Amino acid sequence: MQDVFNASDFPDLLVGLSGPDDAAVWRLDDTRALVVTTDFFTPIVDDPYSYGAIAAANSMSDIYAMGGKPFLALNIAALPEDLPIDITSAILRGGAEKAREAGVVIAGGHSVKDREPKYGLVVVGFADPRRILSKAGLRVGDTLVLTKPLGFGITTTALKRDQADASDVDEAITWMTRLNRTAGDLALEFELKAGTDVTGFGLLGHGLEMATASGLALEITFRDVPFLRGAAKYAAKGAFATGLRDNRSYFGPNVHFAASVDELGQMMLFDPQTSGGLLLGVPIGKLDDFITRAGELDQAVWVIGTARAGTGIRVE
Repeated sequence: MQDVFNASDFPDLLVGLSGPDDAAVWRLDDTRALVVTTDFFTPIVDDPYSYGAIAAANSMSDIYAMGGKPFLALNIAALPEDLPIDITSAILRGGAEKAREAGVVIAGGHSVKDREPKYGLVVVGFADPRRILSKAGLRVGDTLVLTKPLGFGITTTALKRDQADASDVDEAITWMTRLNRTAGDLALEFELKAGTDVTGFGLLGHGLEMATASGLALEITFRDVPFLRGAAKYAAKGAFATGLRDNRSYFGPNVHFAASVDELGQMMLFDPQTSGGLLLGVPIGKLDDFITRAGELDQAVWVIGTARAGTGIRVE
């Protein structure tokens, strides 16, 4: 593909196939750029309205992760022909109301018939091309800050296996339907350069993408990483999605774990997330003010590590 679409032929394509970032970015002029992304997936919770809201929040997250503000979206739906209309309506209503919360207009879309439901959005946002967040933006000494806990994949896998308590599922849904808008605004307010959202590749997969793109290493302190309250319990029952094992197989060779991080803890860090939080690089001189401001905005933040010279990831 890169031979066909040579980046040098399109100087206004600021982010495209050549990098690991979360969305495509096209420069309109010196102060405006379009940020474009798409995502969709099969149901991960039983409630159709929550499924639609999670899918919409997840789709918009990539815009926030790039330092953009979404404003327009299109539905993508693949639904069984015999799916009851009230379920279809609930999915679409969940997506539409979450988009409205974000100030995003769903202006159309496309649907096809499929045996297994799939739903998501194409999302377009605006950004200042001079203030784009990038996986390549980390600098030595930057503090790694996470804005949502981990464990969504483990908890929803437990749900599929009828192992999950309703209260634990509700906690996961609350976090997965939470927009990354405030976290993205914080990143812009403090003029951060490095960011991504933690989704299918898990914390270590997306963290390793940041480390590699920035030419640095990450040092993560396991005890500082937040998890949903039921995640360890379900992990102990082996509620691991196929994606978790794939993540460990692919990214694992570039991750070194301290002896104190047991096998279960290691697996939990590879857990694929849906509508996860932002992973941001905050310069140490801005960290205290960043945390204070996050508290004022009721935005959860956890300091989980540091960017260092070197390669790969070390988990202490």
